[in-house]
Amino acid sequence: MPSPLTPGRNLALELVRTTEAAAMAAARWMGRGDKIAADQAAVDAMRHVLSGVEMDGLVVIGEGEKDEAPMLYNGEHVGDGTSPHVDIAVDPIDGTTLTALGRAGAIAVIAVADRGSMFDPGPCVYMEKIAVGPEAAGIVDLRLPVEKNLMAVARAKGKDVEDVTAVVLDRPRHADLVAEIAAAGARIRSISDGDVAGAIATAWPDSGVDIMFGIGGTPEGVIAAAAMKSMGGDLQGRLWPRDAAEREAAIEAGYDLDAILNCDDLVKTDNCFFAATGITTGDLLRGVTFESDRITTQSLVMRGRSGTVRLIEAFHQPDKYDELDV
Repeated sequence: MPSPLTPGRNLALELVRTTEAAAMAAARWMGRGDKIAADQAAVDAMRHVLSGVEMDGLVVIGEGEKDEAPMLYNGEHVGDGTSPHVDIAVDPIDGTTLTALGRAGAIAVIAVADRGSMFDPGPCVYMEKIAVGPEAAGIVDLRLPVEKNLMAVARAKGKDVEDVTAVVLDRPRHADLVAEIAAAGARIRSISDGDVAGAIATAWPDSGVDIMFGIGGTPEGVIAAAAMKSMGGDLQGRLWPRDAAEREAAIEAGYDLDAILNCDDLVKTDNCFFAATGITTGDLLRGVTFESDRITTQSLVMRGRSGTVRLIEAFHQPDKYDELDV
């Protein structure tokens, strides 16, 4: 019998309610140019629904420390306080700028796992990452040159390097990385935000993405690792301090800055869950649509232990949605 202290499979559908609420709230702000208001709306909606979920959840990856974020801060307890006892990682909007500007690919995400199993990034906000789908899992290495990893993915997927597509965040720090990918002959898909979705796309059928490279958020790496455990993909990361002060703080806290962290380091259990709902339409999910008689959402729900991935389309009645104050 499963322990009442650990999350069971029924938790998965409870979690998608939280991402649906966050996505619907954020979508009201799509294209209005106010990413702070969009993010606050998503946070408020997600926390409102989380408060009624049967669990004692500890926010390990949240919206910041308590003094910086009034809701879903690191260390906050959410849920109704009953079993199971779980760690929670949230990103009410992965792609706040995408939402504010009305661009594709913003999603609301949450990951949950057994208490004490999620990696705490500490002072390290960023990490180097590489992510691939099931066909290439176990054959790439963050320490290898970019070209060798691209060739390994090409062999695993039975295609030429010229047909491999790498997704990279559009940041000045990636100029050399982009040059290396181009020199190897691979294709490049540049994204402005949303590297949780970018990582998941490598394992999603028909996404057209084969590998993700680059430096992105450490919290997003933990969240993506929970999804990869369900999808059979592979994600590796290495902490990337932004400056000397952050490096010193990480070393003093006991972090090994040379260590390669894999999915099992980032989420130390297969008893984990991931849910995401589209805010704006992208490669993974359709965004929220509003009609007079219904609000439509599309979501992914995953469970690591069973490797189950569900694609859920839901229809919400506008009058009942408004009554929830989310």
